[in-house]
Amino acid sequence: MKIRRTHSWRVSPKEAILIQKRLFKRLALAGCGRTPVSVAGADASFDDDRAIGAVVIMKIPGFEVVESAAVERRLNFPYIPTLLTFREGPVLLECFRVLKSEPDLIIFDGQGIAHPRGMGLAAHLGVLTGKPSIGCAKSKLYGDYKEPGGMKGDFSYLKDKSGKRIGAVLRTRSGVKPVFVSPGHMINIEDSVKTVLKCCDKYRIPEPVRFSHSLANKKRLTAGAR
Repeated sequence: MKIRRTHSWRVSPKEAILIQKRLFKRLALAGCGRTPVSVAGADASFDDDRAIGAVVIMKIPGFEVVESAAVERRLNFPYIPTLLTFREGPVLLECFRVLKSEPDLIIFDGQGIAHPRGMGLAAHLGVLTGKPSIGCAKSKLYGDYKEPGGMKGDFSYLKDKSGKRIGAVLRTRSGVKPVFVSPGHMINIEDSVKTVLKCCDKYRIPEPVRFSHSLANKKRLTAGAR
């Protein structure tokens, strides 16, 4: 898979923030226009000074695995909330470069525009890959919301300090904690919610993300045993 643009990842936190602000101007949050058939899930795992990234592409519906990739890379950026892309981004981009297939859309285990500077992992890498992207996180980073209803498909909007909608708090299984969905790039909130629901089967987390999480952990354990 070809990466359309990138930037230096060996930067200071101050420089990282400037990169986020620059990339924010390139975001497009319109509807993606068509129903995605192949959806990639992207996640990363960490062990000491190593990052292990994994990407799994699946056909939707049916959840047939089309292709997967897992890459290990040394960490070069400290843990700083709101700048986590600078830890995960390099290894995930390496995973995408390995892939021969081009997914229609990518779901990241992280935030999209539901971020203090509107530039979470899904937004950042969505711009760099040029792909429609969605952030689907297990916890809130930024914004306010009211608890959604208890049934699968119920959701409430996540809003910033000005009241602008920046995502949705979505119940993907009845009676289970919701996930925090926000557009990354080339998609809107409503289409993000619909896509995440289509990608959920028996679990709270979308299948492509769940498979990528499992692959990253498996790669980490295998590498650690060497």
